[in-house]
Amino acid sequence: MRNLNTKLLKEKGITLVVQGKFEKRVLDQLIWDIEIAFGWPVSLVPFTHDILPYFDAARKQYDANRLLDLVYREYSANSVKTIGLFQVDLFIPILTYIFGQAQHNGSTGIASLYRLRNQQYGIKGNERILYDRFRKVVIHELGHAFGLIHCHVPVCVMRPGTYVEDIDQKKSQFCNKCREQLESSLASI
Repeated sequence: MRNLNTKLLKEKGITLVVQGKFEKRVLDQLIWDIEIAFGWPVSLVPFTHDILPYFDAARKQYDANRLLDLVYREYSANSVKTIGLFQVDLFIPILTYIFGQAQHNGSTGIASLYRLRNQQYGIKGNERILYDRFRKVVIHELGHAFGLIHCHVPVCVMRPGTYVEDIDQKKSQFCNKCREQLESSLASI
């Protein structure tokens, strides 16, 4: 019975909920990278809710906790893990900004391109670097959703990243220890 349940869950896979305009080639590449990282099928659904109610006018940013809750309530029922993809500036009350967030060992996460752009830091834009950063943030947040915690191996995708330079220094793969923990988590689903 467990094998049947695992098969049904795997068929549900990982869902990317896309808010705003993302280029098809970026989404196609992201799907491929996530399928390689986790070994689960990935599907796309459009984000259909207005995010204006989640905007904090005083901060001029969007409340990541509330957006995460919205993605959880409205989009996570039909997949094992769901991650909302945004292009807006995200915050949580204790931090100035965040790149992404996830429910630890939960079903849902979010990630945003906004603070990953070189232009935010007065540097010429670079689409390859932007995609590489975004891929790492998405895989990192999905890692949390699958139960992984932050890692101190400098190149592990689960290493925390406060600044884009931190993200640039790590790879998009898991270190051996995190990979073993992820495989254990995947096997227990």
